[in-house]
Amino acid sequence: MKQPVRGAHAKPASKTKRKSREELNEAARDRKRDKKHRGNASGSRANPVASAGKSAQGNKAKDPRIGSKKPIPLVADGATASAPVKKAAKPVAKKVRLSPEEELAQLENSERLDALLDRMENGDTLSAEEQAWLDETLDRIDELMEQLGINMDDEAEDEQAEEDMYRLLKGN
Repeated sequence: MKQPVRGAHAKPASKTKRKSREELNEAARDRKRDKKHRGNASGSRANPVASAGKSAQGNKAKDPRIGSKKPIPLVADGATASAPVKKAAKPVAKKVRLSPEEELAQLENSERLDALLDRMENGDTLSAEEQAWLDETLDRIDELMEQLGINMDDEAEDEQAEEDMYRLLKGN
């Protein structure tokens, strides 16, 4: 391969012009100025800008600050008895009291109770938690039946007593 011949008047590729000290200083100052204005605006952590998309959804803006939001008393305990710090009262959820009949019906219709009793009848072993819940529920059913005057054992004994009486009468 033949290389192109340079002409006699052609100069070799010139070097890039070196910058003077003043130009270098000016370029450094420009870089420093650009670097100085990087980052968030002052106060952006305390006053975050809410984006339009989040407010349209109705979501409450999350507080960007990290840590506990619990108020801290500024006075030491016992230092001033005249201004005690009051704790916020928690709303007390009242349990709805069911009548014994309703509670008994609810317990007897419980799907979990039925499933556990079926498993016991099939010979499966129950975990300690399931066994404890089952025992507690069955005890509560017994209490409710006693309150209501329902006695399953008495009915079975009455039927047996009647059958025994019939046998005695037929035998004599």
